[in-house]
Amino acid sequence: MYNSDTELLFPLRIIPNLGELRNAPWRDLVERVSSADASEVDQYAFVLMMTRLGGCVTCNADSFRAMRGCTVCAHQTIRRFRGSDKDLLEQFDQCKKEVENFIKKRQKNEKTSDVSF
Repeated sequence: MYNSDTELLFPLRIIPNLGELRNAPWRDLVERVSSADASEVDQYAFVLMMTRLGGCVTCNADSFRAMRGCTVCAHQTIRRFRGSDKDLLEQFDQCKKEVENFIKKRQKNEKTSDVSF
């Protein structure tokens, strides 16, 4: 069975729909990340966080999650999260640091590979 709402990893298009699921700190984060002037690092970090929370890596076309779709899965993931909004924001901040470190390493590798002998 194929669901048109199912993608390989957490899709950016779902972020605006998640704001009303928790309190003000979460809502503020969702608004910041889904705004037109949001940084790519923030968006990547949010996708990484949601991918980890929702288990997107283990989802496949035959799974119950895939049959329900990414939107329903994301809503359920956020509603079932047992921590506070502060815990979610801390996870986001950690993912943001990981994304920034990845980008720095990649840029460093690109610079060293440009050097010719």
